[in-house]
Amino acid sequence: MSEPKPPTPESSRPYMPGYGILDANSGRGLLPWSWAEDRLSNAHNYWIATKCPDGRPHCMPVWGVWLDSTFYFSTGQRSRKARNLAANPRCVVCPERAGEAVILEGVAEEVMSPSLLRRFKEAYDTKYQWDMDAS
Repeated sequence: MSEPKPPTPESSRPYMPGYGILDANSGRGLLPWSWAEDRLSNAHNYWIATKCPDGRPHCMPVWGVWLDSTFYFSTGQRSRKARNLAANPRCVVCPERAGEAVILEGVAEEVMSPSLLRRFKEAYDTKYQWDMDAS
């Protein structure tokens, strides 16, 4: 059985008065979601931003894969980002190349079915030539 496909994210633009950006509530001029998915699929590096328990922001580069309209990455359970996400799963993920920015805001989930974990490892190994089981 395959995993359920998440809903397509809602495209929007930042509220930036004075920068000449179209009305933030207008859908005019937005790029198609396929444009964002291309950047999410083809990036090599990503940035993940989390919140420390004392409120400080924390941002780290990670490797990851865009699979079934969802971003997946791996980290050690004792890493700062893992501990931050355990306390507050809200985060921001951005692929490299700020000139073509894609900003995902969401909630991290730790649970992966065995079949999804296998597909993640295969995609990760193909993309980075890195066998996660050998690490």
